[in-house]
Amino acid sequence: MLEVGDLKTYEKIPEKGNTSYGAYVPDLPGCIAVAETLAEVQQLIVESIEFHLEGLIESGLPIPQPTSIAQEVKVLI
Repeated sequence: MLEVGDLKTYEKIPEKGNTSYGAYVPDLPGCIAVAETLAEVQQLIVESIEFHLEGLIESGLPIPQPTSIAQEVKVLI
């Protein structure tokens, strides 16, 4: 379990939709953000992570360790 004051790095996954952008955090189920621009969704997901973790702390629940790893893969088609 993490302690308050620990610095951890969570992977965020941004996605482009038809009319907006979304982002989610694989290690924090339910932690999402949606916005009109990529820049806005990048900021909102940080706020969402902070809010999500604060809720876990207030509820006395454990804070998940970040374990996800995101990597780009290039393929020739």
